[in-house]
Amino acid sequence: THEDMERIEREGRLDEWCADNMKYFADTFGKENIVAAHLHRDEETPHIHVTLVPIVKGERKRRKREEQTKKRYRKKPTDTVRLCADDIMTRLRLKSYQDTYAVAMAKYGLQRGIDGSTARHKSTQQYYNETKKLADSLKAEVVDLQRQKETAQEELRRAKKEIQTEKLKGAATTAAANIAESVGSLFGSNKVKTLERENTALHREVATHGEAIEALQDRIQTMQADHSRQMAEIQQKHRREIVDKEAKHKQEISFLKTVIARAAAWFPYFREMLRIENLCRLVGFSDGQTATLVKGKPLEYAGELYSEEHGRKFKTEKAGVQVMKDPTDGTKLVLAIDRKPIAEWFKEQFDKLRQSIHRPIQPQRKGRGMKL
Repeated sequence: THEDMERIEREGRLDEWCADNMKYFADTFGKENIVAAHLHRDEETPHIHVTLVPIVKGERKRRKREEQTKKRYRKKPTDTVRLCADDIMTRLRLKSYQDTYAVAMAKYGLQRGIDGSTARHKSTQQYYNETKKLADSLKAEVVDLQRQKETAQEELRRAKKEIQTEKLKGAATTAAANIAESVGSLFGSNKVKTLERENTALHREVATHGEAIEALQDRIQTMQADHSRQMAEIQQKHRREIVDKEAKHKQEISFLKTVIARAAAWFPYFREMLRIENLCRLVGFSDGQTATLVKGKPLEYAGELYSEEHGRKFKTEKAGVQVMKDPTDGTKLVLAIDRKPIAEWFKEQFDKLRQSIHRPIQPQRKGRGMKL
């Protein structure tokens, strides 16, 4: 294409392209058959005109047909050199030239045309008709451009007048300002200048304060962001600790349940001992006294004992306390006072109290606590 040839010329490879073309023609048609080759640059795209003599060797293609028609021709040797353009300009050879030429010119970025294209060259008459139409169109565009040029010139003249008017107005304004300044100087220009300096200083101070405020706002935002990040980290750490503690607590509970289950399996009275321990604490025994009783040792006790059933305390001067097997159920234990189950002992003490005051005493309503 025209663009490809422009690129080759711009890259300074036009001479190299010409040399490769001559090599291709010499290899294809024989160097001795090339009469002349000229580079033409008078048109839009540089191109080469090559003149060659179609000298070939070999038997003529028409000979077989002539033998079939039995015409008598003078026989010639098959290797005789002869002049024949038909042999080198056949349809197949022309197609082959296009293929081989494209291969030779590939290093320049030139590509072969479409193989089997239906495109046809324009006739001379068609070319001239299109050229005339194009010329007429260009003339119309020239007339339109001339009209646009005249309009632009008129607008330019108008703009110059407006600029001149604005300059005059500006000069008048400047003169008025100078006059006002001169009048002001007559009526205390020092005060005006002082006020202007103070005003400038105030503006500068306001700007400085504004910058300081912006800096403080940026710092506050940074501190808030840091605080939010730290709080988020602390909360996340706290949540992790809670989760870890809950997991650990669950493990401990599971372990204790396992231990209790094993202890209950190994020691039949283990759960009963736990119940007796709670009962001892409920009626008023101290931790040391409770430990003595749970170990199965007897205890002499003087003091008050609380009955949840009667809702009051009963005093004893001296009583023997001990944990014993339940006489009615050998799998259970009972807390005995003076060898009586504590429930019976509380009942006796309540009856004695009621008889001592010589009037009936209604027992208090039972609570929902542990039944003794």
